[in-house]
Amino acid sequence: MTEEAQFPARVVVVDDQTVVREGIVMLLGLLPGIEVVGSAGDGDEAVRLVAELAPDVALMDLRMPRCDGVEATRRIRAQYPGTQVVVLTTFADDESLFPALRAGARGYLTKDAGGDEIVRAVRSVLSGDAGLSPSIQRRLLERLSAPEPQPTAPVEPPDGLTTRETEVLLLIADGLSNQEIAHRLHVSTATVKTHINNLFAKTGLKDRAQAVRYAYAKGLVRPPAG
Repeated sequence: MTEEAQFPARVVVVDDQTVVREGIVMLLGLLPGIEVVGSAGDGDEAVRLVAELAPDVALMDLRMPRCDGVEATRRIRAQYPGTQVVVLTTFADDESLFPALRAGARGYLTKDAGGDEIVRAVRSVLSGDAGLSPSIQRRLLERLSAPEPQPTAPVEPPDGLTTRETEVLLLIADGLSNQEIAHRLHVSTATVKTHINNLFAKTGLKDRAQAVRYAYAKGLVRPPAG
């Protein structure tokens, strides 16, 4: 597709905060090569608008009620592949970034992005490239260059532990904090705490030190050789 055919790009803005949404629409209206054709306050409305208007790009917030941006992105990309999704959000943490990219977002910007950066991202995704801010690109590179955890032999979880609770137990035994476990498993720290509470209740453990001893006693991990 030629650049002339791509622009002006027809854009739908999705954000649950009215003031923010209207501000983004106003900003985009001042940018060359952008035509705002609609706006939505949640993911369900975004999917309906995309079905109705067939925009080139949906500029998508992530954390919204009823249907969040990740689910809306997944539905849009599955049902209306002619519409690309660029995330525009306050959040640049891994728990927000990677689910959005896995759902099919081709661009990811934080809300401190300037107008020129938004135009570049829209232009990039319509050209078949990724529209990522420099900080997001760095996060991706860091993630891709991080060493993968070494696989361990599968074991039967003891004492009725679920597979996920056993994973959390092994990471505790490996010395990881709750935040580090959340990062490793791509879940929230609140979810990690829930798993820890459940495994402590099932095993009768009272603290992390006991959890480490328990993991060794059950043969889930082995002392280092030497």
